[in-house]
Amino acid sequence: MTRIITCLSGKGGVGKTTLVANLGVALAGMGMDVVVLDANLTTPNLGLHLGIPLSPTTLHDVLKGNAKLIEATYLHDSGLKIIPAGISLKDMKGIDSRELPNILLELLGSTDIVLIDAAAGLGREALAAIEAADELLLITNPELPAVTDALKAAKLAEQVGTKVSGLVVNRITKKPHEMTRSQIAGMLEGIDVLAEIPEDIAVQESIAKRTPVVSHKPRAASSQTIRQLAASLIGEEIKIEKPWHHRLFGFLR
Repeated sequence: MTRIITCLSGKGGVGKTTLVANLGVALAGMGMDVVVLDANLTTPNLGLHLGIPLSPTTLHDVLKGNAKLIEATYLHDSGLKIIPAGISLKDMKGIDSRELPNILLELLGSTDIVLIDAAAGLGREALAAIEAADELLLITNPELPAVTDALKAAKLAEQVGTKVSGLVVNRITKKPHEMTRSQIAGMLEGIDVLAEIPEDIAVQESIAKRTPVVSHKPRAASSQTIRQLAASLIGEEIKIEKPWHHRLFGFLR
């Protein structure tokens, strides 16, 4: 059975696309057949994160009826499959995001998981991505505006009948001004916090190298947390390995 999971933030800049790329690679590394799809039709970046900046055939071509979905599907070195969106201005002409749910029917039964990178905000593109999914994974930062928009996204999903599977709090620095886990959970009552991913310089380095951080620096704190999240999504459990200096200080204590 194919699971279609839309990843949505409600607000731009929370690191959603980075998470989708890394989560896809992590799941593929666990033996899952995974497709990541860029449903941000106006400002797509998923291909850039995975080292596929330009593609001869994209999701835009499929939406226009000029190509089949299989023709817009590419294989990443990790074993992950990616369906990128077109990045030129001309690609935006003559497309209707409302066709996305119908197009995704082609993937049912042919893969284990489809991760949809939805457009930021709560506009037509984001709504189409929510309607196309079985589950919604909310991504936020520990900041009030981001959490408020995540709450709006959850309410929208409820209206269209898409299940919210949980929330990921991304780019945590643990500074005093940030919202705590309990504060976020209090605002999003009834929605589980599935992961708390720390702000990590390794992520920025990996973006510059166009390589997912789970491959670039697999032992980084962010990489381990993302793999733990991936495992939880498929009902498995892995432990996070603490850095050597943490283990050393713990031994000395």
